[in-house]
Amino acid sequence: MEEEISAPMGSILKQLTEQDLSLQGEEELAVRIALLKEEIIRAEAMLEGKKGSRHDAEALFK
Repeated sequence: MEEEISAPMGSILKQLTEQDLSLQGEEELAVRIALLKEEIIRAEAMLEGKKGSRHDAEALFK
């Protein structure tokens, strides 16, 4: 079963998920997708950095 992930109330992510995309044209949707993909890459890089920092900290205290 697929787990549903929801953004916190009042957050920018919540606002993005609630926007009516039918009002946007092809170019606007393409730009939106490109920006979101860039943000995903940035968030994934930050996540990997945090995992590395946590791994380093755990190794230090073993």
